[in-house]
Amino acid sequence: MPSRHIRLTLAVITSCALIAPMAQAAPPGGPPTEPPKQAEAIGSGGAVASADPYATQAGIEVLSRGGTATDAAVAVAAALGVTEPYLGGIGGGGFFVHYDAKTGKVETIDGRETAPSAAHRDMFLDNGRPIPFDDAVTSGLSVGVPGTPMTWQAALDRWGSKKLGEVLRPAEQLARKGFVVDKTFRERTAQNEQRFRAFPATRDLFLPGGKLPEVGSVLRNRDLADTYRIMGTRGIDALYRGELGADVLKAVNQPPVDPTVKRTVRPGGMTTDDLSDYRIAEQSPTHLTYRGLDVYGMAPSSSGGTTVGEALNILERTDLSRLDKTAYLHRFLEASKIGFADRNRWVGDPKFNDVPTDELLSQQFADSRACLITDDAVLPTPVAAGDPRNPQGCQARTAGGVEPYEGPNTTHLTVADKWGDVVSYTLTIEQVGGSGIVVPGRGFLLNNELTDFNFTPVTPGQPDPNLPGPSKRPRSSMSPTIVLQDGRPLLAVGSPGGSTIITTVLQVLLGRLDRKLSLVDAIAEPRASQRNAGQTEAEAGFLAQPEAEKLKAIGHQFKPTGEIGSATGVERLPDGRWIAAAEPERAGGGSAAVVVPGR
Repeated sequence: MPSRHIRLTLAVITSCALIAPMAQAAPPGGPPTEPPKQAEAIGSGGAVASADPYATQAGIEVLSRGGTATDAAVAVAAALGVTEPYLGGIGGGGFFVHYDAKTGKVETIDGRETAPSAAHRDMFLDNGRPIPFDDAVTSGLSVGVPGTPMTWQAALDRWGSKKLGEVLRPAEQLARKGFVVDKTFRERTAQNEQRFRAFPATRDLFLPGGKLPEVGSVLRNRDLADTYRIMGTRGIDALYRGELGADVLKAVNQPPVDPTVKRTVRPGGMTTDDLSDYRIAEQSPTHLTYRGLDVYGMAPSSSGGTTVGEALNILERTDLSRLDKTAYLHRFLEASKIGFADRNRWVGDPKFNDVPTDELLSQQFADSRACLITDDAVLPTPVAAGDPRNPQGCQARTAGGVEPYEGPNTTHLTVADKWGDVVSYTLTIEQVGGSGIVVPGRGFLLNNELTDFNFTPVTPGQPDPNLPGPSKRPRSSMSPTIVLQDGRPLLAVGSPGGSTIITTVLQVLLGRLDRKLSLVDAIAEPRASQRNAGQTEAEAGFLAQPEAEKLKAIGHQFKPTGEIGSATGVERLPDGRWIAAAEPERAGGGSAAVVVPGR
């Protein structure tokens, strides 16, 4: 069916949920008070949605003091480095998408980690065979040159109104005073307990007294507070050319392992030049139109913008709002499958590969792939990639190879300010707990981002754009997205989740734009993730729907999994107010707030 130009309007939401205050003062000299959580907030003056109430509170504090969306986004990200240190922090990297209300432009920062100059194609092989994945993760070999500090400074230089030290102050104070440990933090610590015990600095920080932190206890990170203070006063050169960087290099190249622990931890080969030569990548966002809306995302080295975009283009010719839920979900899953087939073949670091970004996002190519989808059958997997430079008609083929692995964790935040600027920012250290290596005396974990490279070619006999190489960025799936309507922001979304980020963001966009769910309901929807595999990963809530059995009758096969993603978003209402939305339940629930609540 032909696509329709749509204008989204949102009636006043009639929910009677109360907007709880974000800031609650702790008793003088007493333990910190955990801020309340809420999945949705509506009001003016700016909005913040993140995975954590302390981080959201830090962003609201900066917005309330006149900060821009960028100022607040850096403050939120720094606070997440305190309360969600296993998912993001200054030892990692990420992708920053920004809408400027003055210019109407969407711009991006690629702060992805890079491989050291000593990296090479066979760096994760031993006698020609891939080393065990867990051994690769917990090593100096897996650590990429961090990009997060430079991302923060570059964003503040372009769109901020405050200095780095000022926006880091809430996180510095949070790290020094501590935060209340919740169930999710304890569970994530337990997942990593064995390997954390191998590194004294990691053990001492996250296993106080040698034990898992108790729910309700207060965890402080004075080393990280001092690190933020150093960066705030001396700038990011303290990491890229100074004392912080020297300690990073020592931890990477001589992993600080407890000699009494029987664990082999491979060293890395990062140099002072690798740190000082790091640069953010300058590039334009991906862009396509969908139902008359402008959708912007991250270009490669992330595969998020091209893969979400290709899937949207594939679905453009179908009026998804008129389909029953089974037919809608079928098309969503099949479009995801095809998008991943093309992503795995073509997307890598554009400095080292000829990535056909524009062609992957062309409607002509999407149409040549959309015709593979039928209503009563499932495409056999793995679907072979198409050629975006030479689109061919409906020829469904399968190919060999395996699904590339990408760690299922990261964190995402979305921010809007009173002037209408919007930020969608995803940052990561890769696995939960990254490499497991805390830089001694500095209070932050190092990433294991280089395990996002393919250790060997995914499809034998075909070029693989995501093999390791010197100074190369590993492919990512991070998909921070901003949608404009008539040149003004409509909504921004993003999620953690490794390669499931792409399907999560796609499902949230379709739920809001096509199925007319509210943003918070689109975020809360039960999820499934099809990534060109024989089985579709699906949450229990998805499999409990009656539509799941109908999808099985068509030919879909499902693999039960835990939670998929943990999305956040903001949406601008026609009257200029903002909705901030976060997960109601996943990962313990996210945190949404506005500066001035009001329905």
